[in-house]
Amino acid sequence: MVDKLVNSEANARRIAMVESCFGSSGQPLGVPGRVLVGEGVLTKMCRKKPKTRQFFLFNDILVYGNIIINKKKYNKQHIIPLEEVKLESLEDDNQYKNGWLIRTASKSFAVYAATAVEKGEWMAHINKCIDDLLRKSGKKAVAEHAAVWVPDGDAPVCMHCKKTQFTLINRRHHCRKCGAVVCGPCSNKRFLLPNQSSKPLRVCLHCYEVLTSASVKNHNTIDAANKGMNADSSGEEDSDDDEETNKGQPEAHDLPKFYGDNEKLG
Repeated sequence: MVDKLVNSEANARRIAMVESCFGSSGQPLGVPGRVLVGEGVLTKMCRKKPKTRQFFLFNDILVYGNIIINKKKYNKQHIIPLEEVKLESLEDDNQYKNGWLIRTASKSFAVYAATAVEKGEWMAHINKCIDDLLRKSGKKAVAEHAAVWVPDGDAPVCMHCKKTQFTLINRRHHCRKCGAVVCGPCSNKRFLLPNQSSKPLRVCLHCYEVLTSASVKNHNTIDAANKGMNADSSGEEDSDDDEETNKGQPEAHDLPKFYGDNEKLG
């Protein structure tokens, strides 16, 4: 059904509308063969707290951004190639329901839908796009994915030493390998994680030991990276964790829209 939309005027119009909503803050999205498969609002678990984000599913990429004015203006555009994506369903708990993980080689995070039905629709459509893309390209799914960061609020003390309490002075840091929240002394090493960055990234002492033992021949590179480690340079701010500037959050929940389906999803 998606293939039928490739050269349609409706698809071109929808993609142009998404581009206009991001304006100059976003990248051009209209490329040959690209189809907008669906769109809707999901709650993304950010470093400090859950925040609503507008998501757009294309047949080759997943795009999301901050909602400035609902259905009219977005910023902080993020583009994720679907060939890197792996989904993992999350069990419901007392606080969060209808969630799943979006895992990629460079970044992984949790999102939550408003209902179980919407969760099922999103996951099914994303997985179908991934399967179709990999089948057509002949590529294999990415084997290694970035860790999901533990939210700040879930760790009042360092998850490594179990002693340091976090305050305005004792800042939280995230290990880029395992995602744990750790204190400065327990994360004063860096290691090159090529899937995430071209520069060595902060890792906890446990992950550093595991990584270094697995690559003994790289000692010179590792030592050089750690010499440049600054006590206050976490290098890990979540660009999606900025303060909200949005005045246009939807008051009532809008159903997600998936195009080219037989069923009508609003």
